[in-house]
Amino acid sequence: MTPEALGTLLHHLTTALSTVPDEARRLFHGRGRRWEGLEQVTADWLQGVLLVSLFREPAADALADLKAMLLALANSPAWNQSKAHTLLLQHRYQLDSTTEFLVGDEIEEWHITESGLRFKLDIGKKQNSGLFLDMRYGRRWVQQQASGKRVLNLFAYTCGFSVAAIAGGAEHVVNLDMARAALSRGRDNHRLNQHDLGKVSFLGHELFKSWGKVKKEGPYDLVIIDPPSFQKGSFALTRDYQKILRRLPELLSENGVVLACVNDPAIGPDFLIAGMAQEAPSLRFEQRLENPPEFADVSSDSGLKALVFVQG
Repeated sequence: MTPEALGTLLHHLTTALSTVPDEARRLFHGRGRRWEGLEQVTADWLQGVLLVSLFREPAADALADLKAMLLALANSPAWNQSKAHTLLLQHRYQLDSTTEFLVGDEIEEWHITESGLRFKLDIGKKQNSGLFLDMRYGRRWVQQQASGKRVLNLFAYTCGFSVAAIAGGAEHVVNLDMARAALSRGRDNHRLNQHDLGKVSFLGHELFKSWGKVKKEGPYDLVIIDPPSFQKGSFALTRDYQKILRRLPELLSENGVVLACVNDPAIGPDFLIAGMAQEAPSLRFEQRLENPPEFADVSSDSGLKALVFVQG
């Protein structure tokens, strides 16, 4: 990061903090490659907490300059105006994604809101805080579509889609994820929103060993597939996604809908469109959901791909 790049970052953050949103939002998305020298930097506003993440290790002098700039930001009028109280620098390139609290004390528990829904985050403890902000429009779409439907949420993580679905009037949601701790956080998120947990199921299993359990809960009117690009020992996107697609017809109701997602910059939407045509030809591509404007990318194919397919 050059001094010019750091100046650009300071300008963006100062401007953003001068008029912070009421809800959690990304403030700076360097990974969209629109600002030279800042391609591996992001900054998220978590309602009083500013989380700056580095996805590649900078030179020692550049890191020192970045920290100095962030500390100066924390003493600026814009910082005071935003009512921010905590500033974190996360080193995502490190194995444990070490997070430094540059300003403020460590936080045991933190709540944010998105579209009026509440979510519990892990601040400074894990690689991911608990909610992927780029999927905001996807959760909004699910909430709008969910009324009266049975929903299957694969790779559920902390159940953001499930919270949106129940808020939208879903009849029942089945969440599946092999990480039971994440599903436990999902329960917390539903409780935060005072949802009826009798309408929500949590299956802490590996998907490819659990088709029987998943099918037994169906058929589903809406299936959501939002996998990681790679999960050691259980999922590799280019190898395993097709295995899910070919199972969809037996999981879906007559007019079922699928929201299939990919968030690998190297893989475009054609991967899903062609894969669905081959593995589940009864499903036709309907639309690609827009991404939030704060996640703009020089190439639309590099950003999040959230594609809707319809049965019949």
